[in-house]
Amino acid sequence: MRSANSLQDALTELWQDRGFGLYIHWPFCAAKCPYCDFNSHVRAEIDQTLWAKALAKEIRRTGQDTGPRVLSSIFFGGGTPSLMEPATVQAVLEAAREVWSFANDIEITLEANPTSVDAHRFEDYARLGVNRVSMGVQALNDTDLKRLGRLHSVDEARAAFAVAREFFDRVSFDLIYARQNQSLDDWRAELSEALNLAIDHLSLYQLTIEEGTTFWDRAARGLLKGLPSDDLGADMYELTQALCENDGMPAYEVSNHARPGAESKHNLLYWCGGDYAGVGPGAHGRLTLSGQRIATRCWKQPEAWIKAVDSGSGIKDIEPLNAQDIADERMIMGMRIAEGLLIDDVTDILDWTRVAELKSDGYIWQTEDRLGATAKGRPLLNHIISQCARA
Repeated sequence: MRSANSLQDALTELWQDRGFGLYIHWPFCAAKCPYCDFNSHVRAEIDQTLWAKALAKEIRRTGQDTGPRVLSSIFFGGGTPSLMEPATVQAVLEAAREVWSFANDIEITLEANPTSVDAHRFEDYARLGVNRVSMGVQALNDTDLKRLGRLHSVDEARAAFAVAREFFDRVSFDLIYARQNQSLDDWRAELSEALNLAIDHLSLYQLTIEEGTTFWDRAARGLLKGLPSDDLGADMYELTQALCENDGMPAYEVSNHARPGAESKHNLLYWCGGDYAGVGPGAHGRLTLSGQRIATRCWKQPEAWIKAVDSGSGIKDIEPLNAQDIADERMIMGMRIAEGLLIDDVTDILDWTRVAELKSDGYIWQTEDRLGATAKGRPLLNHIISQCARA
């Protein structure tokens, strides 16, 4: 294992080389989708002035902890960040600019739902500096949109996408596949349409039934009918890879596809082990402070977070990470991306015997300095990660 001093030096170089980002969690939605296990809440009224002040205050406090840094990405996630008033977004960006320098090519992403798209609001976001939008379309089928609890129609999604393109050069959108009663041909047609619409990035997720969601409860009572078999889900995954690859949008991560150069900087920062500050209810962060990498977790309930910020800090838990923790995270995150991970990041935990076996079986690839999952291995990623790391 590395010495404490060498680990501290490596950690400092790590965040400097791989970037520093800011994640803002906006916890509010117009409605809670039945498949969603994110920290999202429905409120009849939201005091945007209160939230703007709280988010800005917490950013300034975080800046005191980190000191001067160059910010390479900002991501407004949720929830539905496009419910934020432009003045709230402005307060966040102004506070971030006060405490950190913005990289010349900073990526500022805001997630949006088609029901909350407004041409004047999008124009204001763009004027404030937002330069990338990620839209939660989820399906190009009205029946399935209703099943997923979405409040928009396919026509509204197409219109929203057109509005977004007027103001942003970079527009991504999400789709969920392996839905109820969806056939392979259904998905082929839908994905083909999505690829015709897409600019340079798509996020394509296989539906999973997460504990604590409405879908989980329905499934437990036998009321969630028509879910695909494991074999059909695997076929849909393989079809997704083939169609996107043929269209020039290969997977750069398990569920994310982009044209070369259009990958999400912020998400790559997570997967490559950079630093990021998490601000907002339930937000997580990873920061290197004085040579020590820490994990932060904010209070989850919106009202609890606001109260905590007012008292001094929205962070509920701070956990120092040791060399084993850091290597484990790098293994889990780095194996997700097509370029793989740096072997130096995980050399202390690798089981080289199992690595050789998995490589021989065609599940992973290895170069002099990198390790990654092959196309054959990627659908079995969790198993591969567990096998590569020593117990």
